[in-house]
Amino acid sequence: MSARHTDDTGVVVIGLGRFGHHLAGSLARLDHEVLAIDRDPARVQRWSAELDRVVQADATEETALRQLGVADFGRVVVAIGASVEASVLTVLALAELGVPQIWARATSDKHAKILHSVGAHHVVFPEAETGERVAHLIVSRMLDFIEFGDDFAIAKVRVPAPLVGRALRELSPHDRYGVMVVGAKLPGQPFRYAGPETVLAPESVLIVEGSITQVQRFAALT
Repeated sequence: MSARHTDDTGVVVIGLGRFGHHLAGSLARLDHEVLAIDRDPARVQRWSAELDRVVQADATEETALRQLGVADFGRVVVAIGASVEASVLTVLALAELGVPQIWARATSDKHAKILHSVGAHHVVFPEAETGERVAHLIVSRMLDFIEFGDDFAIAKVRVPAPLVGRALRELSPHDRYGVMVVGAKLPGQPFRYAGPETVLAPESVLIVEGSITQVQRFAALT
């Protein structure tokens, strides 16, 4: 790999336990390139048939990560759950490599604090988060996301730059990628349900609803 994947589709998933392999599978189904890493050869062999690229390596070793080209990816998820020490050392190694977005699985509040302190940018708790939901959050600009049946989702997103300063009544369905803006939280104000006269101020946070594709496209507006 010769170029960083920061603006590309590549994601590294380290740790192929239950959460890790579900996450890797969800990312692959979303058409993202996935490099999966685990130190257990049995897990590597088990999931190599389902994932495009699965390698055996000790992710706590910065040299091993560098050799695998992990530094070329913009997003890495540390899904290790069995060993707090291994997850912390892996996050530390990724931080030393300068990975722009490090996501890490935590098993307790204390574990989460340690992960943040050594360089994790985002921490998730798999007991409350599904692999598919985390996959959507990792590869989009959504702040939060809930998926319902029949391809319907509600998401929390920041106001896209092209829409700042505009009232909702001015926006056509095309401008909004078909999503419905349900509510808005303007800076320094409480959350309010959105109406036609609501003006999208800078740094506002919106609650929107629509199909998964519509919501993702709206969140990606720049």
